[in-house]
Amino acid sequence: MLSGVTAGAWLGAAEAPTKLVTLGIPPVAISLVMVLGVFLARWSLPALLRGTAGVRADLARAPHLVVWAVLAGGLWAVANTLTVHAIRDVGLAIAFPLWNANGLLGIVWGALLFGELRGAGAARWLGVCGGAAVLFAGAVLLGLASVEQAPPAAAARGIAAALGAGVLWGTMYVPYRKAYLTGMHPLSFLAFFTLGEVATMGTLAWTELGGPAGVWQTLAAARGVWFWLLLGGFVWVIGDLFQQYAAKYIGIGRGIPLSNTNQLWGLLWGVFVFGELADAEGAVLARVVAGSLLMAAGALAIALSSAPVREHQHWQAAAAREAQRYGLDPAWVQARLAGEDPDGSVASRRSPLDWALVAFASAAFLAAAAVAEAPALAFRGSAALALCAASVALLVWCALALWRTTRFG
Repeated sequence: MLSGVTAGAWLGAAEAPTKLVTLGIPPVAISLVMVLGVFLARWSLPALLRGTAGVRADLARAPHLVVWAVLAGGLWAVANTLTVHAIRDVGLAIAFPLWNANGLLGIVWGALLFGELRGAGAARWLGVCGGAAVLFAGAVLLGLASVEQAPPAAAARGIAAALGAGVLWGTMYVPYRKAYLTGMHPLSFLAFFTLGEVATMGTLAWTELGGPAGVWQTLAAARGVWFWLLLGGFVWVIGDLFQQYAAKYIGIGRGIPLSNTNQLWGLLWGVFVFGELADAEGAVLARVVAGSLLMAAGALAIALSSAPVREHQHWQAAAAREAQRYGLDPAWVQARLAGEDPDGSVASRRSPLDWALVAFASAAFLAAAAVAEAPALAFRGSAALALCAASVALLVWCALALWRTTRFG
């Protein structure tokens, strides 16, 4: 649960750089640079925390999961591009909760495919389904508010983009759960996940920006904001890593809605840092705040409906089916489900390749920082610092807790 809350803070902060779309930068270009930041983080962080030897060990044991990770990465890339379109049309504060309808799909997929909520009892079913209903009510309120705040065509387009992103992200969590039921380590999944992201995002950029020349011209014109977008991708990966741990230990039906508290962080960034809704009428502002609070309350109700022993037995049965399907060692899978790392002695070694990956990522960020410019956005620095401090505090607390209990297993 702590991982889910921490994921919410960092996933919320990661969307702040997408406000650069208001400067006229094409959404696909913003998403492409963010994905490059994600790529740098998804390979350098596993190399630093666990070593590429651990990633290779996972690949040797469960090579089929690479396909699922790449598929998930492709879904993420398209969804992230849709969120930039949504932010352009209806703003960060409104778009964020709409695409967090992905938590509803997480509940459905978790129950249908992986035995989540089976044997949970009436009270827990009520908590999850009631929470889903509250989430939906909050989304409706926010949709009404967005229609009143934007021109009808832009509002409809923004709502469609945000909900489309929610559908894709909700489906993306199926490979997440499948990976962890068959023993893949979260850091290994992150590494292969980014291959699908880069391939899909590169294809989208190639198509929309007019081939390699168009891509280069667009990116060169926006080189002053590369650093902020790369940083947004890096921050997203930190949030996504904690989301992976939440999905692993409490399932997608509970972990994803809990990480969807990022909607409140998105609201805080949008309102207090970027001044969104400053000119909104009282009724519109009340709907936005009430909708966000309703969705957060629904997510909390879902998350607090903890899994009893009988439900865990269904999880174990789903894991056994996956192990049999792919010819995996059941003992290895069970150890991974418990947070243990049978390959820990292999993963603990750092090779020259690991340090090369970390050095390359660091050099890329330093190069982007050298040409960075302050974007021409209305921006409240004190509010941004306060939100960053709160996010870092959650990061330290959760990282220490994960290290004590599972050594990041």
